[in-house]
Amino acid sequence: MQLESIFERRRFVFLDGGMGTQLQKHGLKPGQKPELAALEMPETVTAIHAAYAAAGADLLLANTFGANARKLAETGYSVAEVVKASLHCARTAAEPTGALVGLDIGPLGELLAPAGTLPFEDAYTAFAEIVQAGVEAGADFVFLETMTDLYELKAAILAAKEHSRLPVFVSMSFESRGRTFTGCTVESYGATAAGLGADAIGINCSLGPAEILPFAQRLCRTVPAGTPVFVKPNAGLPNPDGSYNLDAEEFAREMEAYAAIGVSMVGGCCGTTPEYIARLRDVFSSLTPAQKIPLRRSCLCTPVRFVEVDGITVVGERINPTGKKRLQQALREGDSAYPCTQAVAQAEAGAEVLDVNAGLPGIDEAATLERLVRDLQAVTDLPLQLDSSNPEALARALRVYNGKPIVNSVNGEQKTLEAILPLCKKYGAAVVGLTMDEQGIPSSAEGRFAIAQKIVEAAAAVGIPREDIYIDCLTLTASAQQEGAAQTLAALTRCKEELGVRTILGVSNISFGLPCRGYLNTTFLTMAMAAGLDLAIMNPNTPEMMAAVRAYRVLTAQDKQSAAYVAAYADVQIQTQQVSKNVEAAPAQSSEDPLFDAVRRGLKAEAHEAAEAALAVKAPLEVVNASLIPALDVVGDGFEKGTIFLPQLLQAATAAQAAFEAVKAKIAAQGQPQTTGKGKIVVATVKGDVHDIGKNIVRVILENYGYDVLDLGRDVPPERVVEAVRTTGAKLVGLSALMTTTVPNMKATIDALHEANLDCQVWVGGAVLTPGYAKEIGADFYCKDAKASADLAKQILG
Repeated sequence: MQLESIFERRRFVFLDGGMGTQLQKHGLKPGQKPELAALEMPETVTAIHAAYAAAGADLLLANTFGANARKLAETGYSVAEVVKASLHCARTAAEPTGALVGLDIGPLGELLAPAGTLPFEDAYTAFAEIVQAGVEAGADFVFLETMTDLYELKAAILAAKEHSRLPVFVSMSFESRGRTFTGCTVESYGATAAGLGADAIGINCSLGPAEILPFAQRLCRTVPAGTPVFVKPNAGLPNPDGSYNLDAEEFAREMEAYAAIGVSMVGGCCGTTPEYIARLRDVFSSLTPAQKIPLRRSCLCTPVRFVEVDGITVVGERINPTGKKRLQQALREGDSAYPCTQAVAQAEAGAEVLDVNAGLPGIDEAATLERLVRDLQAVTDLPLQLDSSNPEALARALRVYNGKPIVNSVNGEQKTLEAILPLCKKYGAAVVGLTMDEQGIPSSAEGRFAIAQKIVEAAAAVGIPREDIYIDCLTLTASAQQEGAAQTLAALTRCKEELGVRTILGVSNISFGLPCRGYLNTTFLTMAMAAGLDLAIMNPNTPEMMAAVRAYRVLTAQDKQSAAYVAAYADVQIQTQQVSKNVEAAPAQSSEDPLFDAVRRGLKAEAHEAAEAALAVKAPLEVVNASLIPALDVVGDGFEKGTIFLPQLLQAATAAQAAFEAVKAKIAAQGQPQTTGKGKIVVATVKGDVHDIGKNIVRVILENYGYDVLDLGRDVPPERVVEAVRTTGAKLVGLSALMTTTVPNMKATIDALHEANLDCQVWVGGAVLTPGYAKEIGADFYCKDAKASADLAKQILG
């Protein structure tokens, strides 16, 4: 049986249910690694698969969720051995029914840089090793599941696509707020995964059917019509005893709502059993999947920011070395700090996309553009426009970009189209098409429109849809070609109306060589918006141009209830600006404390420099308490309210750490003890669990609040935690667990601390825990995230 034949039947495809909870039920001991079950208890694993197949599952997932080199490092087994044994168990069980067998791949358990320490390339290599083992063992498809980091998912998709010809299914796990643990939106996930060529896209784990339903509806509106959407919810929400609140009948009843929204594949995750799949089959077998009707929208994204280009959108132009000596110097010196400050300033001024150009004579453009992309996405959540015609530079930048970018640009030359359009297709990028070719820029609107048609046809030939094509009809300076402005606008309107594409212009080009450029730029921008302009490449720090954009959005009803306009100008009474010939990007929002601002904005180099300046006139502890801690509090509050997300939280912590280094150096120079510690804390991921992302984030945040944190790492036995608390005298202990199979070890660690009569309090956290369950296993506190952990530390330790 082939996947194509399953989908051609126009019926629901049935996935299997939970494996980890079934292994526990059938004898997996606390501390025993579930990844090794096919080697240590193969009959049990085969029986579980067979039960799911008998219940009606069309697709079985081999027990390879954690079969990566990092998790198997100390087991004595290789990835290939575990994958081969696991696929053999699933294949044996599948043969009687003809079910297909998938290579199941979960997260690596480490956060990728820049939010974490794991390099993107290392993650890619780890996933590639699993995929190659799966291909050799005869997997029918690859199933990437329970992902929370879009960057990690991209590494996994690329590894699967580049090391196999197997269909690739992808699934992320969302929290109740509609974002993943790292802040990724449903729309950013759908757009990015589809762009990278995923063959089916879904949601699994974390929540039950009712809670996932609205997110699945959003996913169906985002994913292209030809790509199936699936769901594998948990058996409801967890109870304090670790069970789930929906039985098989209730689960199937809640799942029935998915039949009408465009989902075509259903199954279960944690807490579900073969009985749940059998009831799904009973309910869905007589139903036909509803036709999925996605929204055809032009969009760009990062994990936490989804920008729908529907109306005028501002592209910040300041990270382009043309005419900018300071940026040229920074690029030549390999200094990303300056372009990063430009990025943050443009974002604060109102830019929604950032143009990034590294085309400067005498430098390695490919290496520089790749580095810029890495560094910029550490400080801003805005999508990037990769501004280059160098295929190598684009290939390297596209590979490390996290989300869906836009490439600027191709033109009508055949060799350019052939070199760059396939890159855009492979990495799921939108593309800008310049209306010029070997003969240059046509003087007439008709000539430019003809080139635009050629670009659109070439893009369609490689599979790039029209909503991902942006045509630039090219702005020529009015000082040399005065009639050109009208031709540009006429061509722009034709492209928009007749070709059904989006449009883009470098607005400021109109005024080169003329005085008072701001007047011309603003007037031309207004004319272009009226003609159908979608993306305006401009300096967002020019007040009159941003005012024109905001006013236009009000007058065309894009800004509902004029909310954004009022927010920008409610406190403005009189505004006069002197036109500058070269307006540099500057912070749009700032306080009188440069250190506070640098930490809040996540700028590491600026934070260190500001700390040194502050330490010249203030005592170290005054700098910590008056600037660093308040800045972290502001960022933490934003995280708590959902206005900023994990990457920004960690970037602020990194900036604060840079400032703390300056503080520690100052204290050492004064001959004082090198500590600003407020109290000792021990943190650990409990025995049997190798997932330490959450624990690592907690450690970083606590350290930046000035606590002395002893991190015992992952897979830590109870006796080691006891010894660490006894040795350090720590009054607070944080324990982390991600897997249901390791929660008993969390209880064992708490019991060991109590039996040792140590004067400490324990808080616990992790995806599988709830406040009720924390209380049941003897924890003093439950903390849902790093911010809550910091608040608890302040409450207990001061």
